[in-house]
Amino acid sequence: MSSPNRTQPGDAMSGSGSLHTDAQLRKDAYGASARKETIVDRYGIWLSGYQIRRRIKSFDGLRVADIGCGHHARFTSRILDRVQSALLADITLSRALKSHPKVRALEGYLPEVLFEVESASQDLVMCISVLEHIWDPLGALKELRRILAPGGTLLISVPTWRGKWFLEFSAFRLKTSPAEEMDDHKMYYELQTFWPLLVQAGFLPHQIRCYRYKFGIGLFSVCKLA
Repeated sequence: MSSPNRTQPGDAMSGSGSLHTDAQLRKDAYGASARKETIVDRYGIWLSGYQIRRRIKSFDGLRVADIGCGHHARFTSRILDRVQSALLADITLSRALKSHPKVRALEGYLPEVLFEVESASQDLVMCISVLEHIWDPLGALKELRRILAPGGTLLISVPTWRGKWFLEFSAFRLKTSPAEEMDDHKMYYELQTFWPLLVQAGFLPHQIRCYRYKFGIGLFSVCKLA
């Protein structure tokens, strides 16, 4: 898909305004390679999915956006028969997803890939293990807030600084996690640093709940636009 708003490799800007070259931008979404997921990968994905299902009791009839969903959108692909529509965004998406009648597929980089999405158009927005990979997390959060409909819910997860040691040990020493994913990390977070970003993005304090999960190596945030 092409768009005047879509960022192409070499065009993405960091929060400081510096231009990033082709070599600095990843070319494929998670899951696009032939690499097989390890038990560590699968367990982490299961824990995130468990948190999502804890917070969202029913997906029936929802307009769902899965931002940074991965090449195969593993979670959202399992609920496509229940949702009204699915907005999927990542650097690359599988052909099967792009051809699904309920899917609107956007390929590109955050936050620019969301510029063409209508404001207040999504009931549920998910951004799971994504913000640590991008140069402008606040810009992305503002876009996630913008596309969320009144009464909607935004679910976000990011790794903590405590998790940095575990994730890098698993990837670089044990080889049980993808090293390329860890090398693509730009930031780690804690409650004291992530909560203010959500407020700056436009959420009110009473709309935000943040807590640690994955045994402390991750931070999960639930933002309700009530």
